[in-house]
Amino acid sequence: MVMAHLDIKKRSATDDLSEVEGLLRRVERADGVRPLSDHLWIDLRQGGRPGFAGLHAYIPGHDHMVAYCQVSRGNDSWSLDLIVDPHHRYDMASIGPEMLAAAIEIISHEGGGHVYWWVYEPTQVHQQLAKSVNFTIGRTVTQMRVDLPLSQEAYNSATPIETCAFRVGTDEQSWLDVNNRAFSNHPEQGGWTTEILASRQQEPWFNPNGFLLHHIDNKLAGFCWTKLHLETQPVLGEIYVIAVDPDRAGKGLGRSLTVAGLQHLAKLGTTVGMLYVDNQNSAALNMYTSLGFTSHHQQCAFVGDVH
Repeated sequence: MVMAHLDIKKRSATDDLSEVEGLLRRVERADGVRPLSDHLWIDLRQGGRPGFAGLHAYIPGHDHMVAYCQVSRGNDSWSLDLIVDPHHRYDMASIGPEMLAAAIEIISHEGGGHVYWWVYEPTQVHQQLAKSVNFTIGRTVTQMRVDLPLSQEAYNSATPIETCAFRVGTDEQSWLDVNNRAFSNHPEQGGWTTEILASRQQEPWFNPNGFLLHHIDNKLAGFCWTKLHLETQPVLGEIYVIAVDPDRAGKGLGRSLTVAGLQHLAKLGTTVGMLYVDNQNSAALNMYTSLGFTSHHQQCAFVGDVH
């Protein structure tokens, strides 16, 4: 049985970041999907907010990190990710329990709470690990993709709307009001603060021209925030966050905003559009499917309460 040495960091440093990035690249080459959610990655890259912990695992005879586990505090909950080097996945059954137990102990020490452990296409080992800590599958998210530009039929299915670019320094509060009402029960996207929004605006991918706002009677009615993944082949144009003011729901604005965002991405030369949708959101799944989106892969969250 392989026993790992765990190096636990409450703040991330530049050398740690490069080591984690190297592991993420190795996993992405093996799986075709980059691990670590956007929320966790930004927390790591920007040094770690209160509640952050990065667990680096090393085993004798290897001079590189073989696994990484991160916990980050979210909106009234915790997010957790456990990443193992593709060449050491046969060690998962021994490294995994050790790292998961250490991560849960950290969360417990910080006051505990509801925890989401995200896993890309979970295996039997993941399921056994989750069961050992009384976690069960709670959410499944599908990454959907569509070829751009959209078909004429898809364009015609939406009512054209006018949008404008997000104005940094002006639109923050109105956006936060709509976002937090639209995602009031969402563990990652709800409860955003000016600090969380500012952290996204500091990211190298942020471009206000791709952050589309739609107003009705001079009041924000909805938005479609897009993001380019320049490091992927082909370049992916993501609908990063999209929402309609709950007072405007049910009037087709979601479809119109989706099409407006995809049109913007297509004008940039992007040939593939992408987004993530919760499998329980059947209305959104049906709408995206009707626009030509198809499922690419799924990620599951094992959930549980830590005391």
